[in-house]
Amino acid sequence: MMEPMEQHRHERVVIETARHRIEGTLTLARDGYRSRVSDVLNATERDFVSLTDVSVGLLDDPHSTALHPFLIVSRLQIVLAVPLDAGAGPSSPPPLTSV
Repeated sequence: MMEPMEQHRHERVVIETARHRIEGTLTLARDGYRSRVSDVLNATERDFVSLTDVSVGLLDDPHSTALHPFLIVSRLQIVLAVPLDAGAGPSSPPPLTSV
């Protein structure tokens, strides 16, 4: 018997608020609507973003990290959000060219 295809996928993200750096796992749809981080952040019908396996630290004190199994973040407090791709390293900027 075939097992049903998983309807969700998990993506690690870094979210920053005015005071905190939050790293956690965001649950997304496998395909289609709400399958991207930006879809979840722009969903006006939701006021909060749910994360699991979370670490929270103060931006001005990188040694102050707390771990939580679950955390809800207000969308209105998010300053930036970055998906973490485990397979990709930091990209280098394109070379400067003169016009």
